[in-house]
Amino acid sequence: QVQLVESGGGLVQAGGPLRLSCGASGRTFSSNAMGWFRQAPGKEREFVAGIGWNSGSAYYADYVKGRFTISRDSAKNTVYLQMDSLRPEDSAVYYCAAGSRPLVYTYDIWGQGTQVTVSS
Repeated sequence: QVQLVESGGGLVQAGGPLRLSCGASGRTFSSNAMGWFRQAPGKEREFVAGIGWNSGSAYYADYVKGRFTISRDSAKNTVYLQMDSLRPEDSAVYYCAAGSRPLVYTYDIWGQGTQVTVSS
């Protein structure tokens, strides 16, 4: 059974950092894109950051660019999201995602989510 399990969420003050981790099990994703999405109450799920299979191609939503950094350790089948300079509007449930198809930037496998709350 393929699983993505997020960890590292919590409560942080505005301006502070937080690091999310997502461990994958059941298969390897070394040839697949992985990414992070988020969903705030009453809003649709939105893209945050993605990283390609070679770890050299990362891309970000404009609203996190320069503050968040995505990385991956293919040997550990894990993807990370370093979040710096957090803002209250970053509060949301953060979901890890991966693509089932290799070498394309699509996401159809999801974790259960981890809550991030940024206090002002």
